[in-house]
Amino acid sequence: VSCIQRSKLFGYDSRLLLCLSGKFQSAGAVGRTAPAFLLEGGDAMSAGRYLKYLQEEIHTAIAATIDDGGLPVTCAVDIMDADENSLYFLTAKGKSFYDRLKKKGYIALTGMKGKSTMSCAAISLRGKVKELGNTLLPRLFEKNPYMKKIYPGDTKDAIEVFRLYEAQGEYFDISNPSNIVRDTITIGKTEAVQTGYFIGKECIGCKLCYSVCPQKCIDISSVPVTINQNHCLHCGRCAEICPKQCIEKRGSL
Repeated sequence: VSCIQRSKLFGYDSRLLLCLSGKFQSAGAVGRTAPAFLLEGGDAMSAGRYLKYLQEEIHTAIAATIDDGGLPVTCAVDIMDADENSLYFLTAKGKSFYDRLKKKGYIALTGMKGKSTMSCAAISLRGKVKELGNTLLPRLFEKNPYMKKIYPGDTKDAIEVFRLYEAQGEYFDISNPSNIVRDTITIGKTEAVQTGYFIGKECIGCKLCYSVCPQKCIDISSVPVTINQNHCLHCGRCAEICPKQCIEKRGSL
C-alpha cells in the first residue's frame, strides 16, 4: 500500500480502501473532518467523485471474479478512467481474467490507500461489467501513457476495454476509530438495498443495545430507539442483547 499523500481532488490527507464490484452510485455520508462530497452526499455527483478518486488517487485495484468451479480468483487491474456512472479498465483477450469477465459479467474491486488499518477508509461495491471493445483504447492510452510502454504500437490490439457500470456498496472510514463513518453507494439503475441493523416497533426502550454499542451510535431519546446507520460498525452486539429480539439484520453486511 502506498504511503498517504494529500488528495489532489479533495485537499485533505486521505487514507482510502475501496472494495468494489459492479456498477455504482453514491448515496451520501455524514459529518466529520472529511471531504464535503462524503458528508453531503445524496446526489449523483458524489458517485462520480468516488470513482474519480479511485482512478486518480488509488488507480490500482484488486479484482475478484469467479472461475468455472465457483471459486474466487483475484488479480490486479489499473483503473484507466472514470465518469459519473462508470469505471473503465483493460485486459488482454488471451487472459483467463478476460474469459471470466465474459462468462460471468460480474466483478468485485478492492483498492487501498493508507498506512495502516487504523488510518484507512474503504469503499466497497459489487455489480456488473460490460465489454466495450477497443474503440476507447486511444483515449485511455493517452490518459495512461505508461500503457504505451507495455503494449507498444499495434500490440495494443490485444487489449479490450471493460466498463464497470452498475453497482452497490459502501464507503467505510475508520481513520477516527471512535467515530467511524459509513455511507451507502449505488451506481446506475441499481436499486439500493438496505444493509445494517434496524430496530423494530417492539422496542421497549431498555437501552441495553446502547450499553453494548462500541460506537454509541444509537439514539435513545425516543422509543423505539434508532441506530445511526452512518456510524454503525455492523458488529451485531445490539441484536444479541435485545430482550425483545426486535433488531433486524438486513442485507449483506
